[in-house]
Amino acid sequence: MKHKAKSKNMLEMIPYISFLFISVIISAYSQILLKKSAQKTYKSFFKEYINPYVICGYGIFFIAIFLDMLGLRKVPVSYIPIIESSSYVFIIIFSRIFLGEKINRRKTIAISAILLGIGIYLL
Repeated sequence: MKHKAKSKNMLEMIPYISFLFISVIISAYSQILLKKSAQKTYKSFFKEYINPYVICGYGIFFIAIFLDMLGLRKVPVSYIPIIESSSYVFIIIFSRIFLGEKINRRKTIAISAILLGIGIYLL
């Protein structure tokens, strides 16, 4: 009987866990936007902080916070470190796609360690 209750509870959490994962993905993307902005040279101090990359980056962070608040309504706090640790994986992947950064051996080992830790936790 307890197993059915636990399964039903997990099924109810799926949308909320999805909110948290979407939040992690868009937060990683917003960090890429902010890094792209930081790599450019601007003519004025004002344009350095008020430009499309920065405005979009912080706007996306705001959406991520909203999604986090929705997700935390039903997801136990013990799941949060696992979900949040996946952000490092997304940042490395997005850095490769959008910034052309190389994924070297050290980054591959780091991604593997993170995914291994997530896997162990979920067992």
